[in-house]
Amino acid sequence: MKTMLLIAALSASVAARAAEPAKVPALPGPNPTAIVVIDQAALRAAPRGSAQQQVVLWQGDSLEVRGHRLDYLQVYDHRRERAGYVRASEVRILSLRTGDAAGLLAVVRFLRDTPGAEALGIAYAAAYLRAAPAQDIDAEAFDALGTMADRLARRASSKRRRADDAAIAAHLEVVAYYGVAMRSLERDGRVHVCYDGDAFRRVMALPADAQQKARAALALTREECIDPATTPFERASLDGWRADVLDRVPRADLPGYLKNRLRMRAAAVWSSLAFERVRRGEPATEAAARALQELTGVNRQELADDDLAAYSDAAVRVGAVRWAAEPVSARLATTGLAVKTAPGQPGETCIRLVDAKHGEKAPLLQRCTYGTVWTNSARANGTGTALTLAVQPLDAWREMWVFHRVGDDWTVDVVPPAGDAPEIGYVEFAGWVPGGRKLLAAREVRIGGRFSRTFEVLDLATLAIDKRADKPSSLSTFYRWQDPLWKGQTVSLR
Repeated sequence: MKTMLLIAALSASVAARAAEPAKVPALPGPNPTAIVVIDQAALRAAPRGSAQQQVVLWQGDSLEVRGHRLDYLQVYDHRRERAGYVRASEVRILSLRTGDAAGLLAVVRFLRDTPGAEALGIAYAAAYLRAAPAQDIDAEAFDALGTMADRLARRASSKRRRADDAAIAAHLEVVAYYGVAMRSLERDGRVHVCYDGDAFRRVMALPADAQQKARAALALTREECIDPATTPFERASLDGWRADVLDRVPRADLPGYLKNRLRMRAAAVWSSLAFERVRRGEPATEAAARALQELTGVNRQELADDDLAAYSDAAVRVGAVRWAAEPVSARLATTGLAVKTAPGQPGETCIRLVDAKHGEKAPLLQRCTYGTVWTNSARANGTGTALTLAVQPLDAWREMWVFHRVGDDWTVDVVPPAGDAPEIGYVEFAGWVPGGRKLLAAREVRIGGRFSRTFEVLDLATLAIDKRADKPSSLSTFYRWQDPLWKGQTVSLR
């Protein structure tokens, strides 16, 4: 018996169904099949507990049954090419007859949401797909298979006890035998195991209910499963595909928490698309506006505890690119202080600080950057001694550049979202404090998987933080002098 329940049979099933009703060919050979239902079951050389152990078996392993002696089954393990004996109580003999497919599907339904039983559930799902007539196979089996594969990948990626490592590694090998492909990606100093999503793609292609399509779309568009080595051109194409997958999910009849998850994921994807379009010199207003729309559409009352981090992640990504959704204003500050941009070296944008007396040919100061310069974010103080500007060098990463006068000279300082190994974040101007010595800033950042949001009073001379709080009302200076335009546009006050 070759690979008994290979998920290669899935393609044959779906193709047969698309053409005409046909039954998947029966397995070669007359011998029944047994599935191991516990971890660390022993395949022994003889039907005795004292006999030599040949192999350690794990839940989901499939065995060809060739006989029965005492309370043991004589079996052959095709994956390891070993024969031996296993206790009958540690396995379940499966019937792959068409009439027994419904029973196999019932077991799949039970195991689908049972943590730790993913390998066993995938084995039963493969058995069902092998036994059921092609015309009877719908999206439910693929939804269950994908859900279990994705959960196993998440378990393999999460922090866990060392004692669990062997079991998870063994389960990954078991499901690989059934054709379930996993990828290992290194991101932020950690290895993430990701399911390749084949079953979920089938769910999206088949008639399925809204919840099945929602689960499939969310699994297929996970940010952490994008290869860090993806080129910018490939990433733009991938994000376009991710947005299309999310748009294909009907939301009307979904429960509130699923609608929120789709909105948060869509907000993150559309924010990336907006940044990518700006970098290519294409219009990005529509994409940025869509990102803001999806974020503001999240119902906070229906936000599950498990989704709080995803909500913060979406907000940071949208906040970093929100200037793409704002109109470009031709209005100059009352002081006449403004910024102009011009091309520099290939890929560079040069920023020129100008005023009523110093034009682009003789600017007060010039600095060049490879980041995206949001000229519509420029804000000058009332005395004409300082100006802030948003510059975004990376997707989901936006800095605040502060141009200010020191004596008779001008200088520019860069304020990053954070300086302690941050992952994503933004910092933005929030207002000027009268007197010309202080400014207000808001920042959101993710460091080590944890999000923080602060509102700060900065010293203009050193850009050191004088005071900070987690909400504006806790700082009298911030609450009193926050900029009305910032207050109406920022996502930090969500």
